[in-house]
Amino acid sequence: MEGNLADIRCPHCGAPAEYDIVGGRYLCAYCGSRSGIGEVQAQRLGFRSLQQERIRKSAEKTRLMRANCTGCGASVVIEEGEAAVTCAFCGRALVREEYLASTEMPELIIPFRITADEAKACLLDWCRANAKKPEAKHLGETADTLTGVYLPYELVRGPVSCRVSRMDASRIYTCGGFVDRIFVNCSKQLDNLLLDAMEPFELEDLREFDFAYTAGQRIKIKDIDAGELERRVAEEVSNDYAPVVRKTLESSAVNVNTDPSGVLRMPVLLPVYYIASGKTVAAVNGQTGRVSVRAEKPSHHVFIPWWVKALLATVLITGAAFGAFLLFGMEKGESLLIAGMLGLITAIVTLAAFSDTVRNRFRVEAGHKIFTSSGGPLRRTENGLVRDPQEIRKEVTPPVFFETLDGVTLPVKLVFSSPLRTLKTVVLSVLALFLPVIVALFLNGFDFERLTLGGSAVWFCIMVPVVPIYILKFAVIELYENPWIYPLRADGKKKRYRKKTGFWITKKTVLTVLKVLFVPPISLAVWFGIASFCVMCYLTAFGFD
Repeated sequence: MEGNLADIRCPHCGAPAEYDIVGGRYLCAYCGSRSGIGEVQAQRLGFRSLQQERIRKSAEKTRLMRANCTGCGASVVIEEGEAAVTCAFCGRALVREEYLASTEMPELIIPFRITADEAKACLLDWCRANAKKPEAKHLGETADTLTGVYLPYELVRGPVSCRVSRMDASRIYTCGGFVDRIFVNCSKQLDNLLLDAMEPFELEDLREFDFAYTAGQRIKIKDIDAGELERRVAEEVSNDYAPVVRKTLESSAVNVNTDPSGVLRMPVLLPVYYIASGKTVAAVNGQTGRVSVRAEKPSHHVFIPWWVKALLATVLITGAAFGAFLLFGMEKGESLLIAGMLGLITAIVTLAAFSDTVRNRFRVEAGHKIFTSSGGPLRRTENGLVRDPQEIRKEVTPPVFFETLDGVTLPVKLVFSSPLRTLKTVVLSVLALFLPVIVALFLNGFDFERLTLGGSAVWFCIMVPVVPIYILKFAVIELYENPWIYPLRADGKKKRYRKKTGFWITKKTVLTVLKVLFVPPISLAVWFGIASFCVMCYLTAFGFD
């Protein structure tokens, strides 16, 4: 069991169980049993009860003190004889009192792998590699105050469900997945981005909590309420899982709402060396040696409304075109006229292109950049502490999408863009742009010499901006509203699902067509358009003679 405490185990035989996203249950490869999410969660709660009882008995033999910070409010558990009286998170004074509440101790722990001197060396290595940064100078001067502390986290593992929608489309997709190795910080005083940057941790070192691991180290107590913890869990799961969903949907312009109610949450202490000196804040991963440093000065990100982006793009393109016309010897007045016409078309196209971000409003957000060290985790070998050249990366299981097909919900593979669908869009765009020309060729027997493109000038003026808008908006939206669907079959064969449809002419359809053709004023506009199109086709086919 040691070293595999984060494994999700079969309630029947205790062997590690794997989650089947398609079936929505845990499968045991050892005994073959299948367990529901609730059954596995209940089994884990039983383990936690046994752990809490063991910790309570251990706490009765251990003399500890609680130290409460007078500045940031942090509360840490220290050994009775510890001399330090300052807070590692803000540098203020600590007020001690006797500590008795063993129930605040998590059941699991990842012990420190590197010593305080080794962590200090990692920090100084970062300072030398980033000597030009002001943070490096300040950290180099205060590196001796680096303090080891066990921070409270929740280890999150288990199945999640997501509801996904594109920002400018209406269709909602549902998918299921499995998240692993997500750690949620349970300290309200600390910078989440700073702590996230020093992750990940290796679960191979995970152990049952014992006060023996904490000798000489402080233990920070969880100080967020249940509601805030639930919010953080949902946020962390969404942040880790959303990029995978966006990759599957082939777009970043999507909304992802994740439901983590099915996950297992395991309270755990993680080893961290922390330093806070004025505006300089840094953390060193006590297991892997990864360094994260928060920038002293905040950086600002400006969010621009979508229509401003469109107008700026129009001005840049129009200005570039005007300059190019002048460069190639065109007269100033003529250059301005053509560039103005191009600018009008560009404005229509860019407004359509950026309209999928209509939620954007002008605002300025401030935040601190986070700098990190490079390389993999430190490992203790016969030759001492050695850094692994291979970085640890979080692995996220790809989602499985589900669709209701003919009344049955099935796991499917969705295909949004493909060479065939792209070709279809291009062909339709070309047909729309040159429709009068194509008709004219049929009328004059494909006599290209008599073809007069000026006869379709009005059509081109209309379709030149319309076609890009179609490609940017409606063609792309059509991909997301009507993806190709391939049900996942047990035999592995791939066959596209095609909805069973029939062509029915209803009374309502007939009445609508008759109204458009024969009821003024709509019918007048329709017949005028048809007549104009016919005239354009004739003039294009036979000229103006």
